[in-house]
This record gives sequence, structure tokens and C-alpha cells, in this order.
Amino acid sequence: MGDLASFLSSRTARLTLQIVGVAAVVAALVGGGWLWLRTEDNRGQAAIAAATEVVQQADGPTATPEARARAIAALQLVLTQHGRSSAAAQAAYELGNLQYQGGDYAAARGAYELALAKGASGSLKTLSASGVGYTWEAQKDYAHAVTAYDAAARGLKPKQFYYEETLLDLARAQGLVGKPGEARATYERLLKDLPDSRRAPDIRARIAALPATPASTK
Repeated sequence: MGDLASFLSSRTARLTLQIVGVAAVVAALVGGGWLWLRTEDNRGQAAIAAATEVVQQADGPTATPEARARAIAALQLVLTQHGRSSAAAQAAYELGNLQYQGGDYAAARGAYELALAKGASGSLKTLSASGVGYTWEAQKDYAHAVTAYDAAARGLKPKQFYYEETLLDLARAQGLVGKPGEARATYERLLKDLPDSRRAPDIRARIAALPATPASTK
């Protein structure tokens, strides 16, 4: 009995040591992974900050194609080297803007969609989702533009950033795709949600300019 008790005691001790050892390894891995992610995030933020000056030089209608190409290359490098950083979503959005300005709408759409896939949140998420709609609208694919603007508007509250602009985009695309009834409903929703909007006169003018529908002529 004494030998058995000694064996069980030693076995229990070994198992305890093994469990403690595994827990220590797991803790080290978790801690190391967190440290790596934080370091990578800092590097990504530094990389996009370094690219900011080049991007600013390429932003706007007066930018040269050469400046835009340099900025696009700088942002693509950020995405390639720091794709897991929180800076990736911002870099993808900025990339989409530059590609849109250059008329490369398909590439811009891919960049905006990448920003969403990289976890863009808050205002950046709304802007990226609306950017997808702008690329479809620029290509005169109004049906896809309606879908994109509708997705961008989903979940937004009247007082949130870009609510008014997103619904105006949606209503415009609904009118362009040949759905004046839906466009009118979206405009009227805006007037109801934002009765004090400075754009209310413009919205009413847009409603008046819509073709009459059977429901609206009764």
C-alpha cells in the first residue's frame, strides 16, 4: 500500500507540474501574441503616417497622375507590409479615394470593400460603404449603387455622421434606376427625420422633380 500511495503521489505531482507547465506555455504564447499584434499595430500606424504627406500631395482634382501613382504605391505597400494592423482599413479607404479620383472605379471599389473587410468601423465604415456605391454610380450601374447605398444607410440613426448624405445618395440612385416611388419615400423619410435640415428646400425640390407615380397622382 505504501508503494502504491507513493506511486500515486508522485504521478499526481508530475501531472500537476505538467499542467502548470502547459499553462505557463499558453500564457507565454498569449502574451507574446498580444505583444506582437500591438507592435505590428504601432508599425502600421507609423507606416500610414509616413505615407500621409505623399497621399496629401495626390489628393484633389489638381493632382498629377504621377503624384497619384506614388501615393497609390505607398498605400499598397502599407497594406502589403501591415495588413493586420488597425491602420489597414484607413489605408484601404485612402487607396480607394485615390483610385476613384483617377477613374479606376473597379479598383476603387475593391479598396473600399477591403477597408470594410479589414474592420473599418464608425465613420470610416460608413464612408467606405458609401464609396462602394459611388463607384457603381460612376459606372452607371444604378441597381448596384442602390444596393450599396442601402447597405451603407442600414443601422444609421438620424443624428449620426453622414446619415443625411447617405440617404440622399440612396434616393438619387433610386431615381436613376427608375424607382421614383422609392426615391420619394427616401426623401420624405429624410424630411421627417431631419425637419430642421438646411437642405430641406433642396430635398423638396428633388421630390417635385420626380416623375409622378400612380400612387402619387391619386
